[in-house]
Amino acid sequence: MKKILTLTLCSLAVCSMSAQKQAVDAAKKLAGKVDKIEEARALINEAKANSETANDPNTYFIAGKIEYDAYDKSKAKLAINPGDNSVNPLNMAQQVVNGYKNMVQVMPLDSDPKKKLSNDAIKRLNSHFDDYNIAAVTFYNEKQYYPQAYEAFFIGGELPRSQYADSKVAQTPDSIVNQSFYNAGVCAYSGEALADAAKAFRAARLNNTDNEQNYIYEIACWQYMAANDSTLEAAAKKEIDEIAKAGYNKFGMDQPVFINNIVNSLVLDDKMDQAADLVKGQIAQTPDIADLYGLLGFIYDRQGNDDASVDAYRQAAATSGVNADILKNVCKKLFKVGVAKLDGIDPKDTAAKQALKADYFEAAKNYAEQAKQMSPDTTNDLNYVIENIDYALEQYFQ
Repeated sequence: MKKILTLTLCSLAVCSMSAQKQAVDAAKKLAGKVDKIEEARALINEAKANSETANDPNTYFIAGKIEYDAYDKSKAKLAINPGDNSVNPLNMAQQVVNGYKNMVQVMPLDSDPKKKLSNDAIKRLNSHFDDYNIAAVTFYNEKQYYPQAYEAFFIGGELPRSQYADSKVAQTPDSIVNQSFYNAGVCAYSGEALADAAKAFRAARLNNTDNEQNYIYEIACWQYMAANDSTLEAAAKKEIDEIAKAGYNKFGMDQPVFINNIVNSLVLDDKMDQAADLVKGQIAQTPDIADLYGLLGFIYDRQGNDDASVDAYRQAAATSGVNADILKNVCKKLFKVGVAKLDGIDPKDTAAKQALKADYFEAAKNYAEQAKQMSPDTTNDLNYVIENIDYALEQYFQ
């Protein structure tokens, strides 16, 4: 009985494997039959889900072949008749992306020393290189940003710098590779898939992109992720610091956002002197940038050095190119320090009070008014500040 049972179990296992192999073979026979692609996909997906064939490289080769062959058939139709209504460009776009996603899984699973299957898979991956970008644009124009356009654009950046790129694809210029990664990042960002967006922007950055917006988007991804998930705060801080330093080293003060983020990281780590030294060093090189003095004022403010902070903010306000945000920070700082200093003045010392009034309260109001003129969008916020300043002027200096 035991022997019979064992034979029965073995027979069932062989039948199961045979059934899955048959499913792969059946799917292979349907490759290139565009009208049968859903049936072929269903068969091959069964094989992918079954432990007997899930790690067989041929399973993924056939899965990729199904998609690529369907794409090639439709492409051939369009070559004869560009207006062929039987061809759906969106279906074609998905087919070529699916082809890549399946075919790229063949090589890690192929243990055959001759690598015949892998070599064929690599050839097919590369032969469709131009088609991935066509697919990406097709998805993008139809506003299918994520995951469709994202995946297609990412492939366009990934393949040329992968071990599977042939000599021709590997010669793709960095500018094109990085544009593909950037486009992928923007598409994922639009779809609020921030982790995938950061992945794409990072890939372009590590490939030495010259696009400063790529760095800024990558920072924004981590900022939003940390804001929405407190468990990511430490990782986000580390990533942002790395990105900001890379951006600062490459672009300098073309985009103040980089040095701002480096300083913010140092301040959060209570490395105030190091932060101040960094900004002072940059001021020595570019003394005409108002943002730097505002940044120095921010550092001293967090350090609790009010007098140094006020001096730095005043310098920022006096520098050409100062913006409304800096002026708003200046007026708030002057008002806050002015109130604190007022408490320490002898009420009978009229001269001291008038000097304080002019240097802090009236100066703060003047900067607030300038900020309002520069940026009407900040009016409500600034009106509140001005109301407080006017109240102080009326109550404490009459």
